[in-house]
Amino acid sequence: MLQLRSNCECCKRDLPTDSTEALICSFECTFCRDCSDEFLHGSCPNCGGELVRRPN
Repeated sequence: MLQLRSNCECCKRDLPTDSTEALICSFECTFCRDCSDEFLHGSCPNCGGELVRRPN
């Protein structure tokens, strides 16, 4: 079962469980789409994994 985190780990933006703006890596690190696109370029800074849309 996924642990849905409620905030972006980069900017602390609220990401409710039904948000389509939340992206995660395989370790469930959570980032908003803006941070992923602008700063992280689609890669998790913690593990280097690809950031993909978090399932609702």
